[in-house]
Amino acid sequence: MPSLMDSSEGGEEGESLRYEEMEDDNVSPTDLSELLKDGTKESHDRAENTQFVKDFLKGRIKKELFKLATVALYFTYSALEEEMDRNKDNPVFAPLYFPLELHRKEALIKDMKYFYGEDWKEKIRCSEAAQHYVDRIHHVGQHEPELLVAHAYTRYMGDLSGGQVLKKVAQRALKLPSTDEGIQFYVFENISNAQQFKQLYRARLNALDLDKNCKERIVEEANRAFRFNMQVFDELDKIGRSLTEEAQGGGFPVHDGKGDLRKCPYYADKQAGKAAPGCPYHTAVALAKQPIVQLILAVCVAVAAGAAAWYIM
Repeated sequence: MPSLMDSSEGGEEGESLRYEEMEDDNVSPTDLSELLKDGTKESHDRAENTQFVKDFLKGRIKKELFKLATVALYFTYSALEEEMDRNKDNPVFAPLYFPLELHRKEALIKDMKYFYGEDWKEKIRCSEAAQHYVDRIHHVGQHEPELLVAHAYTRYMGDLSGGQVLKKVAQRALKLPSTDEGIQFYVFENISNAQQFKQLYRARLNALDLDKNCKERIVEEANRAFRFNMQVFDELDKIGRSLTEEAQGGGFPVHDGKGDLRKCPYYADKQAGKAAPGCPYHTAVALAKQPIVQLILAVCVAVAAGAAAWYIM
């Protein structure tokens, strides 16, 4: 999940994410790390307060929705790391190139295999919101590589901070194995001390040879990255409300969460932005399981049988 966040233990309302970094007496207000921290604080707060993130932190996350979020991350990091590899020797980005420590694509492939099986590539697709994000990353990497700094910073620093809270929440809420299957994305095996690494990363940021205008553009791009992430969150929240709600107050789920959701054409319509109340097949099945509906059907059958017998006589 995106953000420049450090974690704190939450109370009964769930975990929480804080915008906070260790103070460093050696930084200046004009350093890029400080400009990014201060310049994205409002975007950070808005992202943290999206419904998807708030529900996630309270442990209200369904496995099917978590899987879709992981798919979005896979496409995002595939694009980001492709462009980072492309620019690994470019002086405007090279100091921030830490493939061994930071790259997430291989970890996400492990998560894909865990959730979708060995044929995972045939079962996933990039959502509309994630595709917009991916397209922007590719544009930046190929035409404005200095702005790639903003995307790398926003993603990886968040993963090493608030992402570690989300890892614990997901593992507990989804009853995932204690051996980290399904959440390899959050496991940084080659970083022994996250706080020290983040300090190193910020020092590298501040050492980049950038003028004031370029720094301002990087901060603006970081805010753009937050907006892309919030659009993905909103998309996931809509999918979650329409497909994975549990029965409450005598209601029934629109989808039972089993099987490949994409095989339902109404799910595909919803993903494409069309208005669709849900899959009629699953709705009919869920309705038929309701006791009151079964009683009404039984009465109707009896009445119909009586009427047919009277007509024949």
